[in-house]
Amino acid sequence: MLALDGAFFAFHTALVLFNVFGWIPKRTRKLNLACLLLTAASWFLMGLWHGIGYCLLTDLHWQVRHALGIHDPDHTYIQLLIRLLTGWEPSDFLVETFSGVVFAVAFAASLGLNIADRKRARAQIA
Repeated sequence: MLALDGAFFAFHTALVLFNVFGWIPKRTRKLNLACLLLTAASWFLMGLWHGIGYCLLTDLHWQVRHALGIHDPDHTYIQLLIRLLTGWEPSDFLVETFSGVVFAVAFAASLGLNIADRKRARAQIA
């Protein structure tokens, strides 16, 4: 279980970073947009049943940590990372607002650049 906990930390953190910055390199833009759409589906579609902002990875990770006897006070994975890395315990509102703004900026950038890349590719063919 400890290895699974570590794997969740590695994968989930990498995914968060990829969601935020994966639109920058042209070669990863399509995958980034797909990951952002999957994240949005978890937050908003699955969120209809579990609460808006629901993250499947966080839920699974929390289950692993509970099985290990670890009961984190954090409501989100970002809160957990901030607390573990800095000792600071930011409010739910602050983390959710910041996460939402960063997600919206990354999504807009990814969508805009994917559209621009597609237009450029079509123009080169014509």
